[in-house]
Amino acid sequence: MNAKSYVDNFMNELVTKNPGEPEFHQAVREVVESVADYILESPQLMKMKVMERIVEPERVIMFRVPWVNDAGEVVINKGYRVQMNSAIGPYKGGVRFHASVNLSILKFLAFEQTFKNSLTTLPMGGGKGGSNFDPKGKSEMEIMRFCQSFITELYRHIGPDTDVPAGDIGVGGREVAYMFGQYKRLSNEFTGTFTGKGISFGGSLMRPEATGYGACYFGEAMLATRGDSYKGKKVCISGSGNVAQFAAKKATELGATVMTMSDSNGYIYDPDGISPEKLQYIFQLKNVLRGRIREYANKYPTAKYVADARPWGEKCDIAMPCATQNELNGAEADMLLKNGCKCVVEGANMPTTPDAIAKFQAAKILYSPGKASNAGGVATSGLEMSQNSMRLGWSAEEVDQRLRGIMSNIHSACVKYGTEPDGYINYVKGANISGFMKVADAMLAQGIV
Repeated sequence: MNAKSYVDNFMNELVTKNPGEPEFHQAVREVVESVADYILESPQLMKMKVMERIVEPERVIMFRVPWVNDAGEVVINKGYRVQMNSAIGPYKGGVRFHASVNLSILKFLAFEQTFKNSLTTLPMGGGKGGSNFDPKGKSEMEIMRFCQSFITELYRHIGPDTDVPAGDIGVGGREVAYMFGQYKRLSNEFTGTFTGKGISFGGSLMRPEATGYGACYFGEAMLATRGDSYKGKKVCISGSGNVAQFAAKKATELGATVMTMSDSNGYIYDPDGISPEKLQYIFQLKNVLRGRIREYANKYPTAKYVADARPWGEKCDIAMPCATQNELNGAEADMLLKNGCKCVVEGANMPTTPDAIAKFQAAKILYSPGKASNAGGVATSGLEMSQNSMRLGWSAEEVDQRLRGIMSNIHSACVKYGTEPDGYINYVKGANISGFMKVADAMLAQGIV
């Protein structure tokens, strides 16, 4: 059997068993295509059906989340936790609150998380959870009541040595704090069951910055393979949440000029660049005022706001998709390439569609998948878990140094397993093989479980 036949047969069976889950199918196909040759060369991996077991979650928890809004009305949302793989450690992954949340999206995220966590070399398995609850437009009390109801069901399935949730889209420090408080109340214990906590109750310095900073550190390592750097580059960033904000901050510190940021309604383009002062306004706008990115153009009239669009038609040297899955498609990839983009660094989970990835790789530009370049967030969550276990806290400098080291090691692993005969570094292949190897070895050692 050749690799193509193996992939086709595997995917046909997966789709049959998991109908109507396109995001999950997409994530699995990318990994299976990368590791097919590796699996076919190993009779043990074939016999023990390691890949077949990896794509099947160890446990899926689904539950209702009833809560009462400010008008006194009962509202019911769906809640989920996908505990994908615990071969190398307790389940670890974020909680997402967004209207789009469904089982397919959470399975894809948990699957990706398994390999991302493996790449960090820290002892963390893969998991993901969330709800179709949308925090936008909700009051503080409504968000608190929802978070408490969500954890009232989930708390019995999580713990510091079982499953350690964190934040994701729609879940920031505020939501994590509400969930942690309810967990502590119900379990009658103060443990490091959540990461992304406030500094005053066990959180780690640098955790909010980690995903955005880590993506830039990874991008810096990619550019260095071609004797280049962020200095003097124009950068287009999508999103304006936590990851995008700190990616913009670090890219600016590294000497780049950030041109764009966005939200679900559109994007802003600032021809003068988003300076540190302007970025501080975005921090205030999004984190305190809970406003929309279009308000930036009202404050800074030289900037333009483009509604119902993404920033990939603007000219840039480096693109950093930091918003959500499948936000950069093949047509937009063509525009980026036409405008001279030479490097794409994913800050979100699976933000680039398969046809766009194929175009970037065909053009031989630098392209990194999110499971490698956005691993900084979960890596620092792992460091938070270590600090909680030891009942101590590290300085921001120490955490940042460890983060840089982890991102450098992930880059080295991608180069080791992803370098093609012509010298081109296929970061997708490198990340998938490296992440898969550790999980597969652990699963083989532990038997059929």
